[in-house]
Amino acid sequence: MKICLLSWEFPPRIVGGIARHVLGLAKALARERHNVCVVTLDFPGLPDYEEVEGIAVYRTKTEVGHPNFLTWSFLFNHFLEKQLAEANKKFDFDIIHIHDWLVAPSGIGFKHFLDKPLVCTMHSTEHGRTGLHNPDSYMIDGMEWWACYEAMRIIVTSNSMKGEVCGHFQVSSDKVDVIPNAIEAMKYEVQTDRWGVKRRFGVGDHEKLVLYVGRLVPQKGVEYLIRAVPRISRRLPEAKFVIVGEGWMRQHLEWLADQTGQRWRVRFTGFISDEELVALTKSADVMVVPSVYEPFGIVALEAMAAGVPIVASRVGGLAEVIEHDKTGVYIYPRSLDSVAWGVERVLSDPGYRDWIVKNALEAVKNRFSWQTVARQTIDVYKRVLGKG
Repeated sequence: MKICLLSWEFPPRIVGGIARHVLGLAKALARERHNVCVVTLDFPGLPDYEEVEGIAVYRTKTEVGHPNFLTWSFLFNHFLEKQLAEANKKFDFDIIHIHDWLVAPSGIGFKHFLDKPLVCTMHSTEHGRTGLHNPDSYMIDGMEWWACYEAMRIIVTSNSMKGEVCGHFQVSSDKVDVIPNAIEAMKYEVQTDRWGVKRRFGVGDHEKLVLYVGRLVPQKGVEYLIRAVPRISRRLPEAKFVIVGEGWMRQHLEWLADQTGQRWRVRFTGFISDEELVALTKSADVMVVPSVYEPFGIVALEAMAAGVPIVASRVGGLAEVIEHDKTGVYIYPRSLDSVAWGVERVLSDPGYRDWIVKNALEAVKNRFSWQTVARQTIDVYKRVLGKG
């Protein structure tokens, strides 16, 4: 098959989880001997076209910009559609697979221009992320509905997300396929100087590293971890907290850390390189995912693959990734006491910690490999093309 994956973000442009998802899927599809082309936006210092591990990558220059993100998104779709036309001259695509609403206009337009089937992966919804409360959020909601309407098949990463898409957009459940996210578990099979990494991030040899990785936005629930710092430190005075990621809430979260009276325990790193993130994750004593909304929660898989015990809210897709008291620990969302309890549960019992780490590693290898995901996605493509 000749497959076009269309995404506004693709490494090294990493904003959320879509970039790594598209890269992992593309590489796995290529390993299954399909011709895979990724059409995405440009990135400073990178060529307009290159081949990455068997994937053809077209990076699209956006010749007109705008400070308003929604306006810019419609502008870059125009240039993406031109790039799709150029790429199709070489590939003659069998199928177009778009990721989220941001590339829906170009994907839908090209579907009708080529008369080729369209598949859409919905990674989240505006309704679930932030709610519908202003003209911009209603417009995004409408774009998501449009993408679901135009697609022949919709892929989601969890049953929770399927319920959200079917319920909110009035989509038939027969049109939606659940295919979980995955990770490259092998990248965590590296030697790491845990003590050296900890020291680089201000954590002493006798201290415990409590790690958060993700965007600094309300749905990720980071504020509940930060506000729980005094409760955790009362029970575990050796705890230090490292917050990795960026987002518009960062200034507020740093202010919250100041208000705890224990700002010295909390370090904000901003974005860090993938290599450094792998080393930091492997060096953590516990990973906390305190989300209040989470369609899947790939960071949980990354911690599991790295051999780090996971403490996570029982919400959305996280409730399908983790098995409580076997592969991780569930906590109540928005509960400071529950966050503190979960961290203490893991860090106070080494035997329990080893037990859930062992089970989690097995689960990642058996259920969440990119090759498994690619094969399930190929089955969707075959059905769309009438070959399944």
